[in-house]
Amino acid sequence: MSVELDVESWAEEQFGECELGDVRRTRRAVRTAALFAADPSASTPEQTETWDDCKAAYRLFDNEHVTFAGLAQPHWERTRARTSGKYLLIGDTTIVSFDGHRQISGMGIVTSGNAQGFLLHSALMVDARDGEVMGLAGQTIRYRQRAPAGEKQSARVKRNRESEIWGEVIADVGPPPNEQVRFTHVCDRGADNFEVYCHCLLQGVDWVVRARDLKRKVRVAGQLVPLRDHLQTLPSAGTYELEVKANAQQVARTATVEVRYGMVGMPTPHQPGRFTRECGIAFLTTNVIEVKEIDPPCGQKPLHWVLYTSHAVTCWEEAETVIGYYERRPLVEEFHKALKTGCRIEDRLYETASRWENVTALLSIVAVRLLQLKTIALKEPNRPAASIVPQSWLRMMAAVRKRKRAPIVTARDFLRALAGLGGHLGRKHDGEPGWLTIWRGFDKLQLLLRGATALQRNCG
Repeated sequence: MSVELDVESWAEEQFGECELGDVRRTRRAVRTAALFAADPSASTPEQTETWDDCKAAYRLFDNEHVTFAGLAQPHWERTRARTSGKYLLIGDTTIVSFDGHRQISGMGIVTSGNAQGFLLHSALMVDARDGEVMGLAGQTIRYRQRAPAGEKQSARVKRNRESEIWGEVIADVGPPPNEQVRFTHVCDRGADNFEVYCHCLLQGVDWVVRARDLKRKVRVAGQLVPLRDHLQTLPSAGTYELEVKANAQQVARTATVEVRYGMVGMPTPHQPGRFTRECGIAFLTTNVIEVKEIDPPCGQKPLHWVLYTSHAVTCWEEAETVIGYYERRPLVEEFHKALKTGCRIEDRLYETASRWENVTALLSIVAVRLLQLKTIALKEPNRPAASIVPQSWLRMMAAVRKRKRAPIVTARDFLRALAGLGGHLGRKHDGEPGWLTIWRGFDKLQLLLRGATALQRNCG
């Protein structure tokens, strides 16, 4: 896992090349990022501790030369700069919202009520082989606009629409840096839009997108037929077992799913959007894979994915690879948890939209760091802890833990010990630690380390 654990070095690495109009602002961005990363879930006054640092952070976020892109662009470029390999760009939109009673200058409306906020769309880049989180390849913020009353479909497709956010980020990410790198955009049903596929074709990148509307007409053997009808004609390629996690709509289980695949043509919509009309693409071909659960538990809706993909799907192994790509999509939801729970983005008290944009840029990169730290133990649980964790951290953990606890040898040992500082009991039936306990432990460890450093300095 390529993550710098020392917060000062990490901040310099991520923000040291920001172009903010003045080198002093760049230095302040580095300093502020280090303070935020050392205590991600705290408020700005708690993170900065001194009034001078707090005022400097507020001035940084309020400066007209400091922008969302200006703070995040070096990280995006660093993430995309690969020399070889296959990478997934997992895209998704989350709503960052605040109490409806707060008055934030320039902020949009995110619900039919009074809640204020914005849409944050991110492309999280991970290694296609093992799911290692590389960083954010691109992001954008969008303020929701109310649709005009009585607006007709013909008028709606001509204006700037929320669905365009997917294609905008794909265009911002751009093509792979060289022929040895392959990008695949992995998206949920919100991206099932003809314009998204056009953007991917123009950028020379692949896609795996879950179908939203199975009634869509696709062209097969010269005929236009509903996608749902065509899927029923495809032969079964085989079955496999898929672990389904519990959520509000389903119980955890091991599902047996059947796989079918084929190729379809996708014509342009009858009322194409602005970008589709401008780019001139009127027809494209795409492979389609259906994953459907067989004999789900009583009362449970069967798992059912239909995936469009530009990857070749001519055999079981190729279908399995594409399905595996889509199975990594929840990583972007983990990123959202890191941003909202680990960094508590929605609890901040900034008073203007521009300040919110700037703090979101900084905290998004902090959230990536948190996600990388959390996945260390999952990716390489038996890797020696000393190879990824500073010795000072391990010595401090050994000093504050109870003597009966087992020594910290592996990466998994370290993560669980960190969670123990945050209140995780570590019993067999407790499962793996969650976000809150990990970040509470991380905060406590950072405080212990800073206290030890101050004591050594004062004692000469």
